[in-house]
Amino acid sequence: MNAPGPNISDSRAVIRQLDDGIINRIAAGEVVERPASAVKELVENALDAGATRIGVTIADGGRSLIRVEDDGSGIAPGELPLALARHATSKLGGGDLLDIHSFGFRGEALASLAAVGRLVLSSRAPGHDGAAIAAEGGAIGPVRPAALSRGTVVELRDLFFATPARLKFLRSERAEGQAVAEMLRRLALAEPQVGFTLRDITGGEERVILRLPAESGDLSDARLARIGRVMGRDFAQNAVAIDAAREGLRLTGHVSLPTFSRGTGVAQHLQVNGRPVRDRQLLGALRAAYGDLLPRDRHPLAVLRLDCPVREVDVNVHPAKSEVRFRDAGLVRGLIVTAIRHALAEEGLRTSSTLAGAALGAMSRPPAAGPHQWQPRRWQPDRPAPAALRAAHAAQAPGFGEAAAGFAPSARVDAPAPGGEDLPLGAARAQVHGTYIIAQTADGVVIVDQHAAHERLVYERLKRQMAENGVAAQALLIPQVVEMAPDEAAQILELAGDLARIGLLLEPFGPGAVALRETPAALGEVDGAALLRDILDELAEDGASRTLGDRLDAILSRMACHGSVRAGRALRGDEMNALLREMEATPRSGQCNHGRPTWVELKLADIERLFARR
Repeated sequence: MNAPGPNISDSRAVIRQLDDGIINRIAAGEVVERPASAVKELVENALDAGATRIGVTIADGGRSLIRVEDDGSGIAPGELPLALARHATSKLGGGDLLDIHSFGFRGEALASLAAVGRLVLSSRAPGHDGAAIAAEGGAIGPVRPAALSRGTVVELRDLFFATPARLKFLRSERAEGQAVAEMLRRLALAEPQVGFTLRDITGGEERVILRLPAESGDLSDARLARIGRVMGRDFAQNAVAIDAAREGLRLTGHVSLPTFSRGTGVAQHLQVNGRPVRDRQLLGALRAAYGDLLPRDRHPLAVLRLDCPVREVDVNVHPAKSEVRFRDAGLVRGLIVTAIRHALAEEGLRTSSTLAGAALGAMSRPPAAGPHQWQPRRWQPDRPAPAALRAAHAAQAPGFGEAAAGFAPSARVDAPAPGGEDLPLGAARAQVHGTYIIAQTADGVVIVDQHAAHERLVYERLKRQMAENGVAAQALLIPQVVEMAPDEAAQILELAGDLARIGLLLEPFGPGAVALRETPAALGEVDGAALLRDILDELAEDGASRTLGDRLDAILSRMACHGSVRAGRALRGDEMNALLREMEATPRSGQCNHGRPTWVELKLADIERLFARR
């Protein structure tokens, strides 16, 4: 006979009611995950109290001390014990969980913090004297007088002292402090007319980590100013404004250009009716909006606010209130995707302003000096070179005219088109290394990656054709038979009907083979086997995570690469200028299908600084 499991006992367990201390600690485990969670709950309480200035002080990453001070409406002395009781709140008047206009509404935060730490709550409401109450591990003390001018001060010491096992799951002091700062930035973006300060006490010394003064002006100007302070000047210079509405929803904010991205999604700030959230539906919609503009390992920067009727969204679906549920999730997703794509398309040729700085920095940066790095010496007229050395230079070095005559770029434009320099991408002057087009503008130089640029142009052309009446196809004189694994052949033939819409006509050709009979006309002559292998790679990477339309767009992107001007191909002057003009007329031509920039502009003033002419 098998032995009973470790959780099975011969005697029947008796059901009993848990005591209040255990209940509070269990509840605290859901609400307070780390010091940043505690800061979030306390700062949200301050915002709900109408505070205009909020100061946060932490020590040891928030483990030993969290102090939040505000100038809000305060709490009357008689209500202080109730403020530390579970499920006691002033924010849910009618009891309707779909009519919430505040950050908090459950009445759990202070009770949870008091259950796992040592908490002192001091407050003064208008018309009352200041008072304080203390709690330790859930045990609440009496109300006592306190010296306080206005507002509320919550001091939390020794977080998780009552549940020491939770301390083992905290990260380093530095990491926890960074999480607190990030949480405060998210709340500051949602409330630009409130001032925020974060201080850290380390080794007895206090230093200011974050200082964000209250922004003045109307709400729109205040939001823009706060975004600049939190996200940085580079984001402000490379952001696109979003303002769109549909069926009672309104989306406002700023998103980054595709060429201004990051390796993680930490700089994505989303708000619903002013509440900061990390909602998977909203983040997925943001990602979908950049679907064919960024590679999978790059992420856009964004500060977006979605305003909607409160009854159209449920905020009571997550313990930390970081996720929400919409009554019509499809409408929300459609608004976000459409608004961002439309705004990015209207930007036309615009590309990241940081690209030119990076290029100039690369040109001006000296090589890393190794232990035996050669360093040039200053020429000294009073120390002429030895006669033998002068003779060797004279024998090896041709004159300037002779040397210049031997230089030739991959291709050059002998007769530039008149007025071309006044156009956004200028007039083509030459092609170098068979890859890059050099164009001259009125005040600088533009360098274009011909393959990346043409890849985007072909892709946009294929998308337009598919949207209008399907991609025009050209029949092959001799169908190309492509052999592959039987499962791969079955996978690609399952999409044969959809692939026909984008100009690819496939038929089965025995086990483990397909016959390619038509290819998109826009691609010209292509290697059918390589094209089908790329499509299979896209299907393998994509799986079933995208809609059919997104999958077809991804396949078109792969196809466009096969029909683009290859690196190493020499172009005539008229071809170079035609490529520039088509880029100027094509939306999203500032980046290729993989998110890389297609062109970089260097201003003449910046180039002159490289040569110390300014």
